[in-house]
Amino acid sequence: MSTSDTLTAGKVEATTDAHGIATISFFHPSHNSLPGALLTELATTITTVSEAEATKVIILKSDGTKTFCAGASFDELIAIENEAQGLEFFSGFAKVINACRLSSKIIIGRVQGKAIGGGVGVAAATDYCFATSQAAVKLSELVVGIGPFVVGPAVERKIGVAAYAQLALDAAEFRSAEWAQQKGLYAEVLDSVETLDAAVQAFALKLAAYNPEALTDLKRVLWAGTDHWDQLLVERAGISGRLVLSEFTRQAIQKFKGK
Repeated sequence: MSTSDTLTAGKVEATTDAHGIATISFFHPSHNSLPGALLTELATTITTVSEAEATKVIILKSDGTKTFCAGASFDELIAIENEAQGLEFFSGFAKVINACRLSSKIIIGRVQGKAIGGGVGVAAATDYCFATSQAAVKLSELVVGIGPFVVGPAVERKIGVAAYAQLALDAAEFRSAEWAQQKGLYAEVLDSVETLDAAVQAFALKLAAYNPEALTDLKRVLWAGTDHWDQLLVERAGISGRLVLSEFTRQAIQKFKGK
């Protein structure tokens, strides 16, 4: 999470090439953190691009060379005044995860740097994820008195309960990209951004040449058992929305901001 967001900053862009490879990119000047408005735009873009006839496969990425995604906007977090606002705030990543889940297209993740909090959830919501050796992961929510409840189902689905517990409970520490690959979050880890991009493009071209109906059917199979996530992730958002109003969390946030 970031402490110095400009909430109106940031962008989401989408392009589709002649092969049907759609690239969705997001950017925020504060370490690619994602304020609520940007999360909603990202979720909407994923859905719109997925429904486009020209789209055969999707690449999901962030701009910049360092952090992939620093998670939720810290400025919005500290501004929450009631449970309704908390629910809306924490539902942002639920929208993105569910947009990825419900997409009829295979989504390739491209993670060039560290993924923190909700950023780990975004990576976990992709169907096949490439990363660089700099793409360490951390679920930092407990540090500020909440928990990785919304992204939990997506992360647990990819790496299992034990590894998810390690990330969630050891909230102040990063796990390496190699650890994330061993646990199944990343399919491949590359040495540089250049080799990352080459691998992502080569894989996307492979998928774009496959039978689109077969890919859609496979996507449904891969996400079997998650039909209840529309309700589950909102329920999880409610837990965080309640916890963020506690005195413990308020003090933890102020302590974190003071560092």
